[in-house]
Amino acid sequence: MDAQRWLSSVGTGVKGAFVENRSLLSFEEYLQVFLDAPRRQARSSAQYVHDVLEHFGAEDRETPVGTVRRWRLFDLPWDPEGRVQRIAGQEEVQAALHRDVGTFVRSGRVNKLVLLHGPNGSAKSSIVAALVRGMEAYSRLPAGALYRFHWVFPSERRLRSGGLGFGPRDGEGALGALGSFAHLDGDALDARLSCPMKDHPLLLVPREERRKLLEERCRPSARDGAGEGDFVLSDYLVEGELCQYCRQVHDALLGAYRGDWLKVLRHVQVERFYVSSRYQQAAVTVEPQLSVDAGFRQVTVDRSAGALPPALHAVTLLEPFGPLVSANRGIIEYSDLLKREPQLFKYLLGTSETGRVSLDHFLLQLDVVLVASANEKQLSAFKESADFASFKGRLALVRVPYVRRHSVEREIYDRQITAAAVGKHVAPHATSVAALWAVLTRLKRPIPDRYEGELRDLVEDLAPLEKLRLYDSGEAPDRLSLAQAKVLRKHAVDLYHESDVYPNYEGRSGASAREIKTVLLNAAQAPGARCLTPRAVLDELDALCRDKTLHDFLQSEVVDGYHDHEEFVRVAEAEYLETLDEEIRDSMGMVSEGQYRELFERYVTLVSHWVKGEKVRNRVTGEYAPPEEVRMAEFERIVMPVGDDRGNFRRGLIAAVGAFRLDHPDSAEIDYVAIFPDLFRRLRDHYYEERKRQLQRSKENVLRYLSDERSSLDEKARRQVEATLATMRERYGYCEHCAQDAILFLMRRRYEDAR
Repeated sequence: MDAQRWLSSVGTGVKGAFVENRSLLSFEEYLQVFLDAPRRQARSSAQYVHDVLEHFGAEDRETPVGTVRRWRLFDLPWDPEGRVQRIAGQEEVQAALHRDVGTFVRSGRVNKLVLLHGPNGSAKSSIVAALVRGMEAYSRLPAGALYRFHWVFPSERRLRSGGLGFGPRDGEGALGALGSFAHLDGDALDARLSCPMKDHPLLLVPREERRKLLEERCRPSARDGAGEGDFVLSDYLVEGELCQYCRQVHDALLGAYRGDWLKVLRHVQVERFYVSSRYQQAAVTVEPQLSVDAGFRQVTVDRSAGALPPALHAVTLLEPFGPLVSANRGIIEYSDLLKREPQLFKYLLGTSETGRVSLDHFLLQLDVVLVASANEKQLSAFKESADFASFKGRLALVRVPYVRRHSVEREIYDRQITAAAVGKHVAPHATSVAALWAVLTRLKRPIPDRYEGELRDLVEDLAPLEKLRLYDSGEAPDRLSLAQAKVLRKHAVDLYHESDVYPNYEGRSGASAREIKTVLLNAAQAPGARCLTPRAVLDELDALCRDKTLHDFLQSEVVDGYHDHEEFVRVAEAEYLETLDEEIRDSMGMVSEGQYRELFERYVTLVSHWVKGEKVRNRVTGEYAPPEEVRMAEFERIVMPVGDDRGNFRRGLIAAVGAFRLDHPDSAEIDYVAIFPDLFRRLRDHYYEERKRQLQRSKENVLRYLSDERSSLDEKARRQVEATLATMRERYGYCEHCAQDAILFLMRRRYEDAR
């Protein structure tokens, strides 16, 4: 590789991107950018955040607990490496953010502070971080272009002109009729002063003319009754003024030029800027601290007086600085706001309502979306203070509970707990076991009094694991009839939102994802383990439960099986063993899902004819006869709940199949497993009991193969074991080490009594 050629190639690309992105413009050139896309350039910070969400789009997703809208921004689709930072679940929070920002847009100003509140580790800061990353990505697109301006002052010597050194006195010459110093090279400039507030370039236009221009080009809607698709001009752009710093420079130049505003504009250099949390540009996070968030300093003491034009020699420029200043035109997050002393954020009372901050010598005018986070204990204490009454109307409260769906919780750990992260293979179900236990710790006992009739009894008897399955997959308990299961599934959304109005809502307490991640990382360090295994995770969960003083949720009172965290470890273990046993049986080829399905389809065919009163054609003789009652009854002894009426069971089954056809008119096949998961589970369990001893011998052969006793197996047994291990590896993700650990764990827990 030739170094010079490579540098030249890269330099050409950077320069091309700089020109293409129109990174530096004169004011006249920027005005044309505005005229070409007036609504895009007239956006406030709230409108910008709203457009970021809309740009990446949203999709409606059906879940057992209702339809949710997920904003794709929180999936970080633009970043191939952003999988770890993706926000799992929390669609209700996303919707609340979109709703609140939309309200700010229609109001024409940010008039509240959005306070995300929830338990520790519920992803409050992660949600804001994802939003900021979306803003960063959007600001680099043509649709997301943002502009600020600087004051530039040419070199007297270079331009060889008299007077103030601002070019020809009559406004004509090499720089054109309007003229501009915006594109002069660096050595042709004596000084450049940047607007510290990143003021919008249109604020350079006098207010009345600016208002007329905005209303003519943007054709805004009236604020009263404005909807989602309407464009509303913000107070910041319509009524706003230049910051104190830029006003001093502007007025000094206007006086020197005797009111010639066009000559003042020569000194304006408009620059495109990009949202960046790293460089605190329109995206700032403020950690808890014991200082205010803005101040000012004198500029001219740090500069050579000769570098500025004579018109500014007598002006004392006061430059504001601090997080609020850096965040202007974007978003600021106050992390753990309520950990501060109240007097340190009381200024937000006025700022959140008026968009202004009062400093000693002037006011800062802000265009910034204010977001904060706090945990529930801090918020509860703040509500008891005298200051809360003042803040109440200036806060938009957004609750961020723990995730309550097992599959969503598992997704968090699957992204973060990888072989690269822990330095070893992650065995199947290691993260699932942890996620299951975590969600169980967060669930609350249902409130039966909120329901009537049969539903009340169903809710009252719902166990923690049954509630978890209902939330996650819409699966009703096996013990229920088809009719009862249908009723419970129908009201799953009511159960899910049952405690939303209560201070001690479901998802407020329990194990946090942060704590579970620590459990998984500790389990990965288990002595002698070559893989991160579910068994090691269960051991770590047991250890966590023993130290009740370390975590508040472990001290909760057990109520009808809820909050029994030690028992939940056993529940998670039983669920793991059930899944493991099924995977091993499938890998051994002793039974397949296709066989279950075929058996079930034959039964449904018989029942369908029975319900319709039709005869069935015998496949062998070709004659028609009534459905065989003996065959149906034999199958029903396996799958039908005890005590159910056969006729009602059969009619309910056919009704469920019919409902599936109505809901899925384009489906070529009927997914019986999805419709009747409880019935299929009973089929598997029945097979398991019948083949228990045979399964034990097969699993023992696998253990011999993986140990020093491989030579004791005959050729046939060895081939069967190799086929089993190949299936476990290819279909389920086991390696030889974790397969051995899993089978040994299963044998000890389930098959010792079968010898």
